[in-house]
Amino acid sequence: MSTDRVHADHVHEHPTWKQYKWVALWLFIITVAEVWAYYIPALVNSKAFVPSILLMMVVKFTIVVMFYMHLKYDHHLFRKLFTGPLTIAGITLVAFLFLFGKL
Repeated sequence: MSTDRVHADHVHEHPTWKQYKWVALWLFIITVAEVWAYYIPALVNSKAFVPSILLMMVVKFTIVVMFYMHLKYDHHLFRKLFTGPLTIAGITLVAFLFLFGKL
């Protein structure tokens, strides 16, 4: 079997440099928002602080996994194998937050 055939079987679509630039910009903006939220005493003392930080964390995690780990371009089975346990872990985390009164 020729090497061209082997490489043709494993060709995946990847983000362009322009997409990576936008992904990095969004990650930077969300990080700035997280740090900025921490320096607002009224927000830190409110019940909205933990859910807002968790939401920004989940969005950043999703962006990193989808683009930098190329999960967006992998087979659907890999996405399901990754997101299934992640969803269970997230639900468990939120349940603990409710249990210990942080939400």
